[in-house]
Amino acid sequence: MKIDISTLPDIRKNKKKKESINDKPFKIDFNFNKKFSDKKKEKFYKELSVLLQSGVNLKRAMDILASQMKKQSDKNLINTINSAIIKGKSLTEAMRQTKQFSPYEYYSIKLGEETKNLEKILTELHLFFYRKIQIRRQIITVSTYPVFVISITIAVLVFMLKSVVPMFAGVFKQFGSELPKLTQKIIYISNHFSTILVVVFLIFAIFLTVYFLFRKTDKYRKIMSGVILKIPFFGKLINTIYLARFCQSLSLLLSAKTPLVNSLDLIKKMIDYYPIESNIDYIKSEVINGKSFGDSLSKFETYDKSLVSMVKVAEEVNQLDVMFDRLSKQYSEEVEYKSKVIGVVIEPLIITIIGLIVGVIMISMYLPMFDLSKILNN
Repeated sequence: MKIDISTLPDIRKNKKKKESINDKPFKIDFNFNKKFSDKKKEKFYKELSVLLQSGVNLKRAMDILASQMKKQSDKNLINTINSAIIKGKSLTEAMRQTKQFSPYEYYSIKLGEETKNLEKILTELHLFFYRKIQIRRQIITVSTYPVFVISITIAVLVFMLKSVVPMFAGVFKQFGSELPKLTQKIIYISNHFSTILVVVFLIFAIFLTVYFLFRKTDKYRKIMSGVILKIPFFGKLINTIYLARFCQSLSLLLSAKTPLVNSLDLIKKMIDYYPIESNIDYIKSEVINGKSFGDSLSKFETYDKSLVSMVKVAEEVNQLDVMFDRLSKQYSEEVEYKSKVIGVVIEPLIITIIGLIVGVIMISMYLPMFDLSKILNN
């Protein structure tokens, strides 16, 4: 990712422009039409880190980044942050007021500013979003084919139940004989298919309504996280994703010499994952009372045995930050591998399910014809 450092001399020379910015009344525009995406954040943190490590001060670095933004909404966001910095606010406060950054980001930035280790924090945030984008791309790649196949299957199913089955049903009425039970059930589904679709739509609408109304309540989050974690394979994959984030955050905090208790306080604010959030307070109280961090983690199923045993070893040699960094990379690799496995497993599974559905419908339509042929032969 190339940074145009050549623009730096122009900024130094353009004193009048800089003075005019300072002379303007302080006003922050918090109305940004478009979200600052993860991809843009990954680039933003990487380039800002490179500039600061090169000796460029924060204000000039923000000017350079703003000049490189192609979209006006992104340029406005960077200029708003820079205006707040010029008026004496910290980078953390400026970012937080834009409402474009998550608690994980501005708490990390705050830590970097307090420990004078901002460049390292920015690099870690770049790596965090890089891994997040990679995982998302893998999931999209894996899910594209199944979603396409399922969409085609639903279209074919609707066509068969709304057009093909009624046509066969009209022919069967002329037979005057009792139809096989399987055929009767398929015809019943076909006759009431519109009602079934309405019911499915209502259930989906109710689910969305409940989600938007209660998604921030602890009770809802507890129930939904419990349901999701019980889903075979996917539940464990989701838990692994958040364990990777948990380990990366602790590595970041502990390497900045933040006390473990304070780190746990920040983790609770930084990670939006109920199974971890709900047990942080208990773990923190255990640590305060002199208990081992590893023993405290072992009391919860969220943390696997491998993580617990590694943490216990790291505590003995006082290398928790190093161990959490290794665990973060290990879990990230595990997520990458499992994402690829999903693609290998889910494609033949979907094809099998589709074949069964279409096969059952076709067999149910031909069964009466087989019975009729037997009667005619006799």
